[in-house]
Amino acid sequence: MTEALGSTATPESGRPEDEVATKKGRRGGKRGKKGPLGRLALFYRQIVAELRKVVWPTRNQLSTYTTVVIVFVIIMIGIVTVIDYGFNHAIKYVFG
Repeated sequence: MTEALGSTATPESGRPEDEVATKKGRRGGKRGKKGPLGRLALFYRQIVAELRKVVWPTRNQLSTYTTVVIVFVIIMIGIVTVIDYGFNHAIKYVFG
C-alpha cells in the first residue's frame, strides 16, 4: 500500500518519529545533563545574550520619552482631579 501524504512514519523503520525519539531516551539535550547550578548559569547567560540584542535609546531619546511620560501623567492627574472635584460637589449637592 502507499502511505498517506504527510505521514510521520520514517521510511526505514515504519515507526512514527516521536516514538523513535522517546526510545532513544533523550532528556532535553544540554538541560538534561546539568544540575541546578548549571541550569541557573545557563539562564543568566541567556539573559545577558538577550540584553545584548536590545536597541538601547540614546540620551536624547531617553530625555524625550521621559518628558512625554511626565507631561502625560500630569495631564491625567489634572483630569482625575477635576472629575473628583465635580463628583464631590455633586454628591454634596444631592445628599446635602
